[in-house]
Parts: sequence; C-alpha cells; structure tokens
Amino acid sequence: MNKLAARSDRIVTAFAYLLLIVSALLVALPFLNLLSISLSSANPVVSGDVGLWPKQLQWDAYRYVIKAGAFYSSLRISIAITLVGSLLGIVLSVMAAYPLSKPQLPGRKGLVLLYVFTMMFSGGIVPQYLLMNSLHLLNTIWAVILPSVTAVFNLLIVKNYFESLPEEIEEAAKIDGASPLFILFRIMLPLSAPVIATIFLFYAVGFWNDYFNARLYITDQHMMPLQVYLRTVIFEAQDPSGNFKLDSTNVGSLAPQSIINATVILSMLPMVALYPFLQKFFLRGMVIGSVKG
Repeated sequence: MNKLAARSDRIVTAFAYLLLIVSALLVALPFLNLLSISLSSANPVVSGDVGLWPKQLQWDAYRYVIKAGAFYSSLRISIAITLVGSLLGIVLSVMAAYPLSKPQLPGRKGLVLLYVFTMMFSGGIVPQYLLMNSLHLLNTIWAVILPSVTAVFNLLIVKNYFESLPEEIEEAAKIDGASPLFILFRIMLPLSAPVIATIFLFYAVGFWNDYFNARLYITDQHMMPLQVYLRTVIFEAQDPSGNFKLDSTNVGSLAPQSIINATVILSMLPMVALYPFLQKFFLRGMVIGSVKG
C-alpha cells in the first residue's frame, strides 16, 4: 500500500514538474523571439528568418529608442504615476482595511458589501470622464492615478491579513495605553511587510501597464506615459507618420519590428528589475492574506 502511494506521489510530482516546464517554455520562447528580433538587422527580420537567436547582431534599435527624447519623457511620466499611485494605494488600502478587519466595527458587513459591489459595477466611462473634466484633472497624472488608486481586491487581501494576526498583540498594546493609530503604524504595519510588499507589486504592475486611462484622459503628448508611447511607436513603425516620424536617415538598417520589440523590452525592464526584490514576500503575503473570508 505504501509502495503504491509512493509511486502515485512520484507520478503526480513528475507531472507537476512537466507542467511547470511546459508553462515556462510557453512564456520564455516568445520572449526570446522578441529579444532576438530587436537585436537583429533588417534583412533577416523582414524575411522572417529570426528565431530564438539574433542574426547579424546589432544594438541599433535600442540606440534609436533610447536617443528619442519622447522615450525619456514617457518613462518619467510612467515612473511618477507608478510610484505615486502605488504609495497612495497602499496608504488608502491599509487605512480602510484595518478598521474593516475589526468585528466590533458598526456596519462592518454592509461596508464590505459596498466595497465588493464596486468590483462588479461602476459608474461607466462617460460619467467618469465628465468627473475628471469637471475636476480639471485631464492631462495630469491624477487622471490616471485616481480611478485605480483603491483596488478592492488588494484592500480585501490586506483586511484578511490583519484578521490573521493574533488579537493578543493588540490587546496587550491597548492595556499599555496605545492608541489605535499607534497600534496600526508601530505594531501592525511592521508585522504586515509581506502583504504590503505584495499589494505594492500589484499596484505597481497595474499602474505601469495602465493604457486605457492614459489613452482616455491624456491628450498632451508631453504627458504621455510609456504604454501610450509604445502604441505610438508600433503604429508609426508600421506607417511612419504623425509627430514621432521614423526618419529613414536615422533608422538606417533597422526593421520597424526591431524598433517595436526594442521599445517593448525597455518598457518591461523596470518591472522585471523590481520583482526579485519583492518576490520573497509575494507568496507569503498572498497565502496569509487569502486565508479568511
């Protein structure tokens, strides 16, 4: 019986590893092709000969993208949106989640239901646009930040994490005369580093990749974030026209697809660089934050 159980465990483990390897390849192979095209010269790219390894290696596509002033401007805007939005999102999520984690809060269940309701229903695009216009927030970073600054999913994760912490810690602090704000900022937050790092990653990725709000509320090209700039590069690489023309004298031997792929790779780097620093907190924060309902 034990031999059969051990054999079945080995089969399940082998199948799990096989599934993980296949999943990793499905993610890695398109990325390698993307990178190879960005590093290849025009002839093999246009003829479709580039696979997982660059042909006629060159860095001209990256030099071209980096030298473009619009790239740096868009990069600064995206970094500002990501940092301000993520930090503000963490503050609002924590300040709302802490009282909602207390069973003695009057109307607690009703408040939680109201938050959950907003996950399924919203006011709509037109009322939201009119609101931004009336607040004079169009063509500012706040038009991108405010609609997404409080993600209810992240708030519920923090709420559940607070509920998983031992109540005796707060009771001991209250006996010593600590105020609720003192307990939150000096006791609860230091214990909540895993979940805070987790939702910071969620907010950062969400704001960094936000295209729709930026496209909807920002028309000033000087306030254009990186994702909108990426769209501009893609469209104009295929049809050079508009305000960011791909001048053939500057492009030289580059294929439009190489420029597109180089821009995509460069736009991915900040989030790729951020993830290793937060990865050790990610799994613990997600697991503990999803235990209680």
